[in-house]
Amino acid sequence: MTEVISVEIVRTPNQDQVDTVIGDLVRDSAPSRLTAGDATLWGPEAEPEASIRLSWTTLHETSRPLVAEITALREELLAEGVDRVVLAGMGGSSLAPEVITGTAGVPLVVLDTTDPGQVADALAGDLERTVLVVSSKSGGTVETDSHRRIFEAAFTAAGVDAASRIVVVTDPGSPLEAASREAGYRRVFLADPNVGGRYSALTAFGLVPSGLAGADVGALLDEAAAVAPLVSADSADNPAVVLAATFAVAHAHGAEKIVFADTGSGISGFGDWAEQLIAESTGKNGTGLLPVVVEGPGAPGFPDARSDATTVAIGPATGSSTLAVEGALGAQFLVWEYATALVGRVLEINPFDQPDVEAAKKAARSLLDSPAASSVSPAFTDGPVEVHPSEGWLSPDVKTVAEAVKALVAAAPEHGYLSVQAYLDRIDDASFALVRPELARRSHLQTTFGWGPRFLHSTGQYHKGGHQNSVFLQLTGASEVSLDVPGRPYDLSTLQLAQALGDGQVLAEHGRPVLRLHLTDRVAGLAQLVEAIQEDGS
Repeated sequence: MTEVISVEIVRTPNQDQVDTVIGDLVRDSAPSRLTAGDATLWGPEAEPEASIRLSWTTLHETSRPLVAEITALREELLAEGVDRVVLAGMGGSSLAPEVITGTAGVPLVVLDTTDPGQVADALAGDLERTVLVVSSKSGGTVETDSHRRIFEAAFTAAGVDAASRIVVVTDPGSPLEAASREAGYRRVFLADPNVGGRYSALTAFGLVPSGLAGADVGALLDEAAAVAPLVSADSADNPAVVLAATFAVAHAHGAEKIVFADTGSGISGFGDWAEQLIAESTGKNGTGLLPVVVEGPGAPGFPDARSDATTVAIGPATGSSTLAVEGALGAQFLVWEYATALVGRVLEINPFDQPDVEAAKKAARSLLDSPAASSVSPAFTDGPVEVHPSEGWLSPDVKTVAEAVKALVAAAPEHGYLSVQAYLDRIDDASFALVRPELARRSHLQTTFGWGPRFLHSTGQYHKGGHQNSVFLQLTGASEVSLDVPGRPYDLSTLQLAQALGDGQVLAEHGRPVLRLHLTDRVAGLAQLVEAIQEDGS
């Protein structure tokens, strides 16, 4: 029989301590109590939240009825010539479907952006063949609400009955459910309300858009079901227990970062999903684990990882990996969810809340209400790049992009990290991702890369609530496209900039250096930025 999932500890200097933590979790019956929905596992302060967030442990059983419902709707749509699926969702509503469909090799257009160019490209697809899946627990997510408004107007303008082309996934009793039923949308799927977004891969949020796009979501549930007995077992061989104990002990020794590299798993983009799960669950109270997703096992940050990081291969082990985890996608989902919840117990944090996420949203809303506040002059301009540092850390003598980037890296504490945040088009501007390995190679810092605003629903919690040993490079850019949001007094460019400025403001209030580079020409700006990084030579 093929092993459902395997966790291999390739090397660890603290195996005795790992074994002790494994023993503690097993002796406390933590895995079986988690499966049984025991909300007391994380202490009395976490109990109210945990008591309404534990239904994810049995989704491989409770989500079964969805499979037939999704299949039936897909067949209806195909019979009408509708075979293009666009997903409007953020965080847990988009990351799991993107991994599921990418791994299955079926097309899904994911809108988790406020970049007007990227949204305009999605609109330019054949609307006659398009169904929009709107995924939001409440419906109040500003990005998703904007996408719904834009597409509804576009359907109508194209002579397509908008209501017949909108499918909604939401929590029962949410404002979005009520509004969707009133609007007569094609179908409303209700997700299990006792599951938080980052644990929702096997709920309607993960399954509906993936299944409509053509992924075999029944097989995904089978994969999770196969591993469920292992992760529920109070055993030292429980793969989730092994992961949780290894990460907890590493964290105690200063390795608060987990570096993910795919080594041939066959899974597409797993690190991006795990990034939200781990960062948002553990990054609070000044502690936590920071996921760093790299391009491969040879990329900067993995083979040269230092004592502040644990390297994890998703797939077969490599010589530079600390751990290797192999298994099918559905099994991986459940193992990592259990591991994250269990490491939360060891770190003594609540893995089900996100106390710092709202701060950036509030700041962005404030800027939208006062548009003049978004009009800020750069400290200086260098070619196609306007340089905007947060207050107090950059010398006024700095006059080039290369000097500013070098100063930002120098401002990071020893064993800190550098976060690159690109509020750009992650399809057309995909080449900006090469900034991560370039900076990591030269700075010798663990370096993360996130597309804005989607990372706000992912690592954004860790940036404010986790270890405060970071510096931030924000990238914004002028857009050639203007796209109004129907019924709102702003367009997408205004919203995108407000999100960048709002998050930068909150990070600066936490005492973290922020350098925003605004590219008046995106192509020329990228070329200059890469040249500046290479010129740094630090």
